[in-house]
Amino acid sequence: MFLLGLVILMASWLAWAYPFIFRAPHIQKRPSITAIGPTRAGLFLESIAIAMAFACRLPADSPPQWWRIAGAIVCGPIAAVLSWTAVRHLGRQFRVNAGLYEDHELVTSGPYRIVRHPIYTSLLAMLACSLFILTPWQWAVPSIVLFVAGTEIRVYTEDGLLASRFGERFLAYRKRVPAYLPFVR
Repeated sequence: MFLLGLVILMASWLAWAYPFIFRAPHIQKRPSITAIGPTRAGLFLESIAIAMAFACRLPADSPPQWWRIAGAIVCGPIAAVLSWTAVRHLGRQFRVNAGLYEDHELVTSGPYRIVRHPIYTSLLAMLACSLFILTPWQWAVPSIVLFVAGTEIRVYTEDGLLASRFGERFLAYRKRVPAYLPFVR
């Protein structure tokens, strides 16, 4: 059962990461403004959360129960679909650090109709997939708290940049579409 869980987890991480590695535009020579500090702070907290999921493991003699495997089977594909569709719909707007290109466009199609930050939703789903397979609940809770704290920093920063550029259009979008948790305002 544990081997099945590991296969599901690794396949999910590979499927999730593929569009960021091979499909997203990485080097763009366009004028832009960038908020590196808050992005790095948020990424740092998110990275600690994911590292906790991998480091704080279930006991070796206690493989994940069937419901944990089922949770990973649900979360992994959701994360992969979100990462692929988000990268595709972002297109030239993709960037790792929060920022805006001079010719930045507000993307509201595809997964951006459901959540404003589907990449963060996909990463949260991958964290959940990892927690289901590897982590006892005592470590899962602080991991999720750290992840949400880091993501909130990034969302606040990106939303501020988008509001400064797109004004009322972004504010209406923000009012209509949740940040990264569907159905949670």
